[in-house]
Amino acid sequence: MDDLSHYVSENKQRFLDELFDILRIPSVSTDPVYAQDVLNTAERVKYYMEKAGLDNVSLEETPGYPIVYGEKIIDPALPTVLVYGHYDVQPPDPLELWESDPFDPVIKITDEHPEGTIVARGSSDDKGQMFMHIKALEYMISHNLLPANVKIMIEGEEEVGSPSLTWYVQNNRDKLANDIILISDTSLIGKETPSITAGLRGLSYVEVTVQGPSHDLHSGLYGGAVANPANVLARMIASLHDGKRRITIPGFYDKVVEFSDEDRARINAIPFDEEAYKRLLGVEALEGEEGYTTLERASIRPTLDVNGIWGGYTGEGAKTIIPSKASAKISMRLVPDQEPDEITALFTKHFLSIAPPSVKVDVKAFHGGYPYMMPTDHPGYRAAEKALETTFGRKVYPYYTGGSIPIVPLFEKELGSKSVLMGFGLETDRIHSPNENFGVWNFLKGIETIPYFYRYFAEDFKKA
Repeated sequence: MDDLSHYVSENKQRFLDELFDILRIPSVSTDPVYAQDVLNTAERVKYYMEKAGLDNVSLEETPGYPIVYGEKIIDPALPTVLVYGHYDVQPPDPLELWESDPFDPVIKITDEHPEGTIVARGSSDDKGQMFMHIKALEYMISHNLLPANVKIMIEGEEEVGSPSLTWYVQNNRDKLANDIILISDTSLIGKETPSITAGLRGLSYVEVTVQGPSHDLHSGLYGGAVANPANVLARMIASLHDGKRRITIPGFYDKVVEFSDEDRARINAIPFDEEAYKRLLGVEALEGEEGYTTLERASIRPTLDVNGIWGGYTGEGAKTIIPSKASAKISMRLVPDQEPDEITALFTKHFLSIAPPSVKVDVKAFHGGYPYMMPTDHPGYRAAEKALETTFGRKVYPYYTGGSIPIVPLFEKELGSKSVLMGFGLETDRIHSPNENFGVWNFLKGIETIPYFYRYFAEDFKKA
């Protein structure tokens, strides 16, 4: 791969032009108004996969939007890499906060990106990152340097929870059989701090409602005689943490995997400026579970947070009432080996048990997701680590993020494969927000790095 850097540099403008072609199509999967645009994007992805030299490229029918599938099987004795990405994007709203048209990509020069950053909806999440894989495969196929079999599937419903993906995977297990799954839908710690996402937290999400009187009451006539659901809800929520910021639900921590001192040391070796972190967030102090660092609290420890709370009168001026009910939305981020359904059941049982007899409480469960862990001694992780070390020339850190990607544990459950989360975005890419962007340097560095992953994974596979 001696000419890889030269190939990327020589084809830089073409790569950008082709990416811009895809970014211009508003593939907003959550809004039916954009349905044809989503389908048009799938067609363009199919075109570029065929152009890259992949075989059997097709639009695979699902109950929803199609999955674009392609492959290059060169030798059944070689390992197989399954690449996953998505071509749908978030809605661009609010439009007035964009500095340019969200679907007319531009390159903007910034202090962080002196070489330019691509400003457009989907530039980082995930069109730019999934397109890196197509261009990397183009290089390997055209130069006869592909050392492994490859299968690639790009879906169109990730931003609405991938409702068709489970159906597709369950109905195509043999077709999708692989030795490792490669995904670029995550971030680096920084351009100077390469990292691999080695862990993701899971999720349990509920909505709780505390019902008191049958209707709102005059607070002067009834205050002090009738339970106020808003007051009761506040007390119940406050009781869910103790003085050490630990969650008080019985059994909540029973299956939590405790990291070794060595693993915790690796996490805390990541360059981290706590003062800069506070300035970025606009807070004077940080808060979390006693006995753990900020990096640990935000990644390898479970949490319980109120995402929204409401009840009673919230308009202008005063209205002296005791509200008839109050509600809150609560999310719990989970770590290995917590199970979302089990945690939801534990929460429900506990929350109902602490309700006073003066109110009625209802708990409604919403979606959940399993946590995920990639062992750092796994061949897939080692291949990604070597690839990043090769192109960045720096130490690579395992990165445990607090976010959830439900498809990753889905793949492990249905296909029996681990996923390597080798993303090239940055936390400053403003994904899901106005002015989403993806650095040109990051885009090209991804194309340059991905072929080395294939090389090192294939070499490790042969040794095994």
